[in-house]
Amino acid sequence: MKRVLITGGAGFLGSHLCDKFIEEGYEVICMDNFITGSPDNIVHLFDNKRFKFVNYDVTNYIYVEGHLDYILHFASPASPIDYLKFPIQTMKVGSLGTHKTLGLAKAKGARFLLASTSETYGDPLVHPQVETYWGNVNPVGIRGVYDEAKRFAEALTMAYHRFHNLETRIVRIFNTYGPRMRFEDGRAIPAFVSQALQNKDVTVFGDGMQTRSICYVDDLTEGIYRLLLSDEVEPVNIGNPNELTILDLAKEIIELTNSKSKIIFEELPSDDPKVRQPDITKAKKLLNWEPKIDRKEGLLKTIEDFKRRMKV
Repeated sequence: MKRVLITGGAGFLGSHLCDKFIEEGYEVICMDNFITGSPDNIVHLFDNKRFKFVNYDVTNYIYVEGHLDYILHFASPASPIDYLKFPIQTMKVGSLGTHKTLGLAKAKGARFLLASTSETYGDPLVHPQVETYWGNVNPVGIRGVYDEAKRFAEALTMAYHRFHNLETRIVRIFNTYGPRMRFEDGRAIPAFVSQALQNKDVTVFGDGMQTRSICYVDDLTEGIYRLLLSDEVEPVNIGNPNELTILDLAKEIIELTNSKSKIIFEELPSDDPKVRQPDITKAKKLLNWEPKIDRKEGLLKTIEDFKRRMKV
């Protein structure tokens, strides 16, 4: 049976990947230290004989008994509120954590997939963002701890590929949403849904004209799975190219929740990207992948999950 190690496996994306690999018949080792992940995200897997959880900080030396076929490195704070709260841990898991997991992949002869991010493009001067764009990142800004950690992780991954002939893959993940997101993780969709379900003011930063392109988590995990099994070494964008403004997203969520909330505006955070839209030509061509789930359908599934957990 094929075995996969997923670091950050108790997080939002990591837990959905654990589900995906269990469904595909793999033995899954989930590793997390719960800085931002939660046991609630994986509790449904604890009785599965093909699932094992290890509470561990991957910035330390990693030992895993037995063979490994794949390692997916998803451990990292991923929202602004998290990496501003844990700036040093964010940089450590992007640097030391990537080094330790690459070393394990080398020792096991396992294929390695790095969870990178659209934030490597920074506040982009190219739109939509293509994989060949090098980005516009402020290395000393407040978001630099996340952006530069991921950029370093990409460089280290490619170094292991070139120097050690390690099989590596790099996914640049664009804005993703779905069940299990934390209510107050600082990102737009969980913030808007939480506020709207409680009929509180919905907070939009800036004038709301900045754009995002949101991808439902099931589409994302399918794209990542296809990339892992492909032959592509260079980074690949995985996300939904349908762009919309933050203000329109807030209005849509208020409508879908039948909320009485009003929209209020607050100051835009420093270095917040003004546009974000993936060019997924490469994923379409190489992976035969593109998003399938309609935004309304995905948002309604997310809202139902939030209602259940918030008990509203």
